[in-house]
Amino acid sequence: MAQFLPLILIFGLMYFLMIRPQQKKARSQQNLVASVQAGDEVRLHSGLFGVVSEVEGDIIWLEVAENIELKVLRSAVEHRFNEPVVQETEEEVVEEADEGPISD
Repeated sequence: MAQFLPLILIFGLMYFLMIRPQQKKARSQQNLVASVQAGDEVRLHSGLFGVVSEVEGDIIWLEVAENIELKVLRSAVEHRFNEPVVQETEEEVVEEADEGPISD
């Protein structure tokens, strides 16, 4: 049994240094692909940049130039440049207005 201990430790170390980070990255990519919506600026795996104009299930329409749209798979999205917009509550807007500069 003691002779298998180093082998078991090596496999455990490989899991935590190689496999687990890959799983986290894959999960993060899946969440990104699932959250893509119209108006997002994205980069595809192929290196194309554009703005998502419409989402139809697994297909997105990507506007790469004015009046030029490409039909691509949603899974081709590699990176989103704009984070989802968080709606401000009415109270936050009022607080920001109250903190404005005071004129003499």
